[in-house]
Amino acid sequence: MADTADFQQRDDFGNFEANLKFLEDIQALQPPRKLLEIGCGKGRLIKHLLETDHDVRGCEVNQFMLDEGRRLFGPLPIDRVDGATLPYETATFDTLMSFDVFEHIPDSDAHLVEVRRVLKPGGRYLLQTPNKWTNTVFETIRWRSLTAWRQEHCSLHSAREIRTRFSKHGFETRLHDVPVVTDFFRWKIRHHLGRPGSLLIRLVNPDRLPLPLRTNFYIEATKTP
Repeated sequence: MADTADFQQRDDFGNFEANLKFLEDIQALQPPRKLLEIGCGKGRLIKHLLETDHDVRGCEVNQFMLDEGRRLFGPLPIDRVDGATLPYETATFDTLMSFDVFEHIPDSDAHLVEVRRVLKPGGRYLLQTPNKWTNTVFETIRWRSLTAWRQEHCSLHSAREIRTRFSKHGFETRLHDVPVVTDFFRWKIRHHLGRPGSLLIRLVNPDRLPLPLRTNFYIEATKTP
């Protein structure tokens, strides 16, 4: 298992392996498809997909992430965005992706309006976002506060709330079974919750829970007519 130093030196923060498995399992990367990653951070996934000959670009709001991405990976097709509006023509992309992003967006309704606009008919929005109920407990312990984390994770949803909100904007949703208890996940739990957290995930492995109770939702949202 990788130690703390290994994870602190990673090129990005997140569960890259699980995210990529999700995309591969639902055959989201079958060409020819035009892809966009929203909140692509430093661009690790963009770089990987470009190296495997995919038509992909990204957008990111954080200038530090953009600068770090250029330092690590060189020039990538990533656009700076500011706010909910996506700088692309209507019906441009077959697939949109976001990972650990949706929960940070203050106006998720405005976000979904834009997602639907730039998707082609029948296009899919593929995302991973934490479960409201498990993440509330984790972040409260992590921050040692009932409120400090709420500004950052301002758009957490339960499985039912996800279905309701996406349906309101013309999407059919499906949850997918993607294991998240990786070395990175174990390190994060151990780092923030200590030995009690490590013991807890041995006793109650999140990957064995029913999909609506998982710590993270992997969602396939298809644009309806």
